[in-house]
Amino acid sequence: MESNIKIALKLLFILLTTTNIHAQHTDVINTNRPGESQSAYSVGRNVWQIETGVFGLHDKHELRRYTANGMGGTAVVRYGYLKEELEFIGQWNYRVDLYESPLVRNVRSGTNAMLLGAKYLFFDPYKNSDNNPSILSWKANQQFKWRDLIPALSVYVGANVNINNPFTFQSEPFVSPKIMLITQNTINRKWSVISNIFYDKFTTEFPTYGGILTVTRGIHERLSVFLETKGVQSDFYADGIITGGAAYLVSENIQMDAFVSKNIKNTPNLVFGGIGMSWRFDQYHIPHMTPLPTEKEIEQEKLKKEKIKNKKGKKKSDEIDIDEDGNIINQ
Repeated sequence: MESNIKIALKLLFILLTTTNIHAQHTDVINTNRPGESQSAYSVGRNVWQIETGVFGLHDKHELRRYTANGMGGTAVVRYGYLKEELEFIGQWNYRVDLYESPLVRNVRSGTNAMLLGAKYLFFDPYKNSDNNPSILSWKANQQFKWRDLIPALSVYVGANVNINNPFTFQSEPFVSPKIMLITQNTINRKWSVISNIFYDKFTTEFPTYGGILTVTRGIHERLSVFLETKGVQSDFYADGIITGGAAYLVSENIQMDAFVSKNIKNTPNLVFGGIGMSWRFDQYHIPHMTPLPTEKEIEQEKLKKEKIKNKKGKKKSDEIDIDEDGNIINQ
């Protein structure tokens, strides 16, 4: 009776402190905020997710002798459709600032980014593999596994929509494409490493390519911190940006976040930061959960461990010396 209670308590502890982070639909919300990178996994079939935020910015260019101080907002809508691996994404950014130079003082405002696209997970290293947590060993759940080094792979295809954007080059067309390769590794259920390699607006006068690398660390079940680097290269603009921030899980479907960013050069010199919140609406999702182990499976794993323990004990007892009279020595 006592052993059954211990097994039940261990199982309850595992269920409360771990989540199946490799599934498309997770136990708690899985949002891309507050960084700029996209994760390889979708929100799940028939799941809606809204990710919003506000930000403030300071933009100063020493050579062109201008400053721009402003603020803005961003909204992202994600929807899983048809398959767990497929997700549709709509993104909208709005910005307003006061632009000042020796000869110009102007208030600029407008949609500085709008994207419509889709993401598809075409390789999951944990699919069709036995990645269930150990029933009797908390230590086994925290150990490094070589499979963690194999990334999940997704591809994103989208379109930029230019609606009189005052913050970009004047000849940018109404629609231009964007493609991206996404990788994601999750290590020890605490660390997440995401990379995005993108090629943007490649049919326009100023195509842009670059990459984003995001490292996230779970501090405890509700708080996580991250560090992100982004590099962009084009004839219109080239720079590197470093971002740091944190996210707090309010409930299983709500997350709050904050971040601050700084670029690596002074032409221009950019500093911006913001706060945000994400909501998930998953009441129509049909969960694909790993079934709980049966009493027979629990007993089988327990017997397996006992056999290994007895085998080690037997091996140790066999390592003895016997003299000519049959007496045991050096036991």
